[in-house]
Amino acid sequence: MLKITIKLSTLCILLFSVAINAQKVSSKLIDSISKEPVPYANIIFKTSGTISNEEGKFTFLFGKNAKPTDTLMISCIGYETIKRPLTQFTDSVIFMAPKTNELREVILTNKNYTAKEIIEKVRENIAKNYNFDLTKKRLFFRESSHQNFVKTDYKLKKSSIKEFNKAFLDSVLRSVPKNNSYYTEVLCDLYGNFTREKQKIDMIKASELYDKNNEIGLEAFEDKFERIINDNVKPDSYFKIKSGIFSQKIKPEDLQGKKVDSTDAEALKKKIEDQKKREAERKSNFSKYRKTTLASMMQDLFFQEKTKLNFIRKSNKYNFEIADLAYVGNDAAYVIKFAPKGGADYKGTLYVNMEDFAILRADYENVKLVKNFKLLGISFSIFRSKGKMIFAKDATDLYSLQYLEKEDASRFGIKRPLKIVEKNKNVKGRRKQNELSVKLNMAMTNSEKFEVVVFNTDAVSSTTFESFKEKNTVTATYMPAYNPEFWKGYNIIEPNQAIKDYTVIE
Repeated sequence: MLKITIKLSTLCILLFSVAINAQKVSSKLIDSISKEPVPYANIIFKTSGTISNEEGKFTFLFGKNAKPTDTLMISCIGYETIKRPLTQFTDSVIFMAPKTNELREVILTNKNYTAKEIIEKVRENIAKNYNFDLTKKRLFFRESSHQNFVKTDYKLKKSSIKEFNKAFLDSVLRSVPKNNSYYTEVLCDLYGNFTREKQKIDMIKASELYDKNNEIGLEAFEDKFERIINDNVKPDSYFKIKSGIFSQKIKPEDLQGKKVDSTDAEALKKKIEDQKKREAERKSNFSKYRKTTLASMMQDLFFQEKTKLNFIRKSNKYNFEIADLAYVGNDAAYVIKFAPKGGADYKGTLYVNMEDFAILRADYENVKLVKNFKLLGISFSIFRSKGKMIFAKDATDLYSLQYLEKEDASRFGIKRPLKIVEKNKNVKGRRKQNELSVKLNMAMTNSEKFEVVVFNTDAVSSTTFESFKEKNTVTATYMPAYNPEFWKGYNIIEPNQAIKDYTVIE
């Protein structure tokens, strides 16, 4: 029996050595009692880590030097921490046992702080708890965006150009997608601290997932619109666009694409140079936009001076209560609920380390409209603003960002008249040549979700930061359907099922 056991153990190690060579463990975390997924669990291997997604799924890649006897740790609030050798992570499902609360006795040995006193200590210890130095963060950034037209009503009141009729306007509305989704994923190194000006990005790889058919439909409409303008509008005319008391003057060429004579060599050369310039700008702007978005998200971390998530910096605007005690990994933590005292915007939950009073995790959501604008038939509101941030100690023994999630949803509406009038000062008599007048009643919703998972945080010197030059040469690879092979060999946060199922119908 002993010989058999040894052989089976040896076989397990050999089999797992194959998995180690593949450098990947992929699994789904499940609550052992409820059988529900366990989201946002920490998966830690040595000094690197990742997070399970909202469906409890994760994939983690190991370095080439990983050994079967090395330990992988999985921890989540309210569950027993799992620490096992890599050889034991061979299942596609990992069950996590809910942890019984054993902290009541611990709290009795400490001072019985009130929730308000705990929050005060959180604020006092921010400077010494969190890493504000220059670092290099290897991170994965996913952006998900969804637009939905909920109303597309209009009334055609007048048109002196026969092509600008109801059939044409209906075709315009058909060319605009009623529902549109866009996903982009980026793997990069982010250099800097939490200051907006101290951010540099080194793009490694990126992808875009969306429907290019929508672009084709809009291009066809633009071509048709341009033909109508060319056939019906005088070259020296201009347009007056009016909406109520507001008006704007534009030239016809502003509504048309610039054509190039195919026999004009110099013009063609200039066009090619312009295209190259635009492509270089597109690459640069892709990186710049991601860096700007990441920097903006960093500005809203709870400890920032000007953050809108002011439940710590302006704690007098909130009520706090100790709701429970829990383990976050191996750390005992206060579970503190907060809600607006008066006009504040957010409610949520904080997990505060009992020893050093660092916030290990913060979940928040709005309790009222974050923005609400209505004026002269134009409306805009942000009706959902929620997210979470998770911190863990880095190699410097200070807390660094490990996971950041932000979700916003807004609604834009327009209910007002629109008039486009062609005028020409060189025509005798009336300057007005043509007129299109409609009354619009339209509305659309937009939702955006941003996810950032930080795998490694390493200190960098001021010299290293200043000497690093952004190249901005990486742009996103377009995909009409999710391709799991695209990120093979890289650590990412697992996509949810909606992303995996997304595909473009040709």
